[in-house]
Amino acid sequence: MRRAYFAVAYYASWGVFAGVSLLLNLVCLPLLLCPRCETGGARMRRVIRWLFDFWLGWMHATGVVRVEWRGFEAPLAPGAVFIANHPTLVDATFILARLPDAICIFKPVLLRNPAVGPAAILAGYVGGVPGVDLVREVSAKIGAGQSLLIFPEGTRTEAGRVLNPLRPGFALIASRAQAPVQLLCVRSSGGFVPRGRAWWRLPPVLPATVEITLDRRWEYDSARSPTVLTEEVERHLHARLSESAQ
Repeated sequence: MRRAYFAVAYYASWGVFAGVSLLLNLVCLPLLLCPRCETGGARMRRVIRWLFDFWLGWMHATGVVRVEWRGFEAPLAPGAVFIANHPTLVDATFILARLPDAICIFKPVLLRNPAVGPAAILAGYVGGVPGVDLVREVSAKIGAGQSLLIFPEGTRTEAGRVLNPLRPGFALIASRAQAPVQLLCVRSSGGFVPRGRAWWRLPPVLPATVEITLDRRWEYDSARSPTVLTEEVERHLHARLSESAQ
């Protein structure tokens, strides 16, 4: 009976997510035609943050997921590059529920998807091929006081690995924006929507647990190259995650 309950609660949670997302984007679709629609980015980011927080509360209330926040007692300051490892499909939604005025980098194909794209465009999320133009655009948004959430692994962590190799894009953006880099360590119970496991496959362990820790912060240092920063972050994060795996 316990397993049957969690199965129903798990799939109902995804149903709530899909239903709310579809409704939000249907409302946003005609707003893209309004003049000066880009001026409402901050309001849309607040709406998205509230909806992710609502979904997190739903998951807590049903008992599907228990999220533990460590080090988040004080409010987070905007204008930083927040980075995290990416062990599960849903960690981005949980983190965005806590970050101040945060944007993400979307694949261009997702911004063209009517099921997710309209709200992301109105929120000012950035889509494009990695390169100088993308770094310049995102850096300008950070300089204007927005936060950036980025997963330097580029995708979810591969099964059997502590951490995928980190890409230097986050360090390039932070260097250009002269912004600090704040690390978040994410730990998840095994089998909870990792890479290679579809969301519709019931996790082997429910309730699942996700622990998100506010970890080290790297202030901007003009003498430190993006390559060196990437290497420092990767060594530190790998050590942190290895400690918890032992």
